[in-house]
Amino acid sequence: MHKKTLQSLLLSLIFIGVFTFNLSASNTEHGEAENADVKTEIKEDIKHHLQDGYDFHLFTDKETNTHYGFPLPVILIDNGLKVFLSSKFHHGEEIAEVDGNFYMLSHGHIYKTDAEGAVNYDEEGHITNEKPLDFSITKNVFSALFVAILMFFLFSSMAKSYKTNAIPKGFGRFVEPLVVFVRDEIAIPNIGEKHYRKYMGFLLTIFFFIWIVNLVGLTPLGINVTGNIAVTFALALMTFLITQVTANSNYWKHIFWMPGVPVPMKIILAPIELLGVFIKPFALMIRLYANISAGHIVLMSLIGLLFVFHNWFARGAFLGLTLFLSVIELLVAFLQAYIFTMLSALYFGFAVEEHEHH
Repeated sequence: MHKKTLQSLLLSLIFIGVFTFNLSASNTEHGEAENADVKTEIKEDIKHHLQDGYDFHLFTDKETNTHYGFPLPVILIDNGLKVFLSSKFHHGEEIAEVDGNFYMLSHGHIYKTDAEGAVNYDEEGHITNEKPLDFSITKNVFSALFVAILMFFLFSSMAKSYKTNAIPKGFGRFVEPLVVFVRDEIAIPNIGEKHYRKYMGFLLTIFFFIWIVNLVGLTPLGINVTGNIAVTFALALMTFLITQVTANSNYWKHIFWMPGVPVPMKIILAPIELLGVFIKPFALMIRLYANISAGHIVLMSLIGLLFVFHNWFARGAFLGLTLFLSVIELLVAFLQAYIFTMLSALYFGFAVEEHEHH
């Protein structure tokens, strides 16, 4: 079997193993728990995995109430700068005291409180405690920064290798075909030979960034960067801004006053075309967010079913299906990066397209 296939299977087994251990540790405390309790536990674990967090939590030993993972820095603006590690919250079980101020962690948000942890609720059950300005390094922020720094060093070394060799060495040999693929199969066909070069930097950046963070999301660290709608919104916003800023007069003319169309139709179509300007990046945002989130939910749901069914045949079937879908997710990670990059290039092509009207 190919070496990369073995690595993919090993990665999938690690992911399944860690999530399975987390559930089994939870079930040990209750012994023969009912299926309803197990399903609730599974739903909570899936929800926790999909959410962003202030620490990397691998699993919890319920017998000793010991959490395994590592904390991240919490950065708050509250009458000055407050910086501390998220371990002060002890996974939301304790109140963090910093410079005489008290903070609590609840449902993924940080609130101000007092030494007793007083919580105020509105009529709908929402917490009304004051929130400090939060600039913390969460899991998703840490992962995005890590991938960005990794890309910077890898591609910097690749660029330096071109100064002495026509063919790159090491990492560059693996990446160069992908760079050529983005250029020849995405940028040039959708933007055109004349204008594609000025967009290549952005297209290569989002392609490799989305692909790598999707792969990192398949590790058992509970990372879900592109499954966070704020991240996909930021990526889509960049595509939107670049499209509008670099668009030529023909682009705007075909939105507000289409040539060759009767005037009454122009008045009707102009608002529709203008609405399409905003729908395109919205579709980019939702497509990436929904596909990645759905993949994580399906995988973890299948793992959870191993604890719902007590029949060994059913467990074996679900385990095999989970392994198969884990490998498929490796393809999805690449496919979503390709689709986002291709659609961005298509929008850029619309923006710089030159029309000849007679």
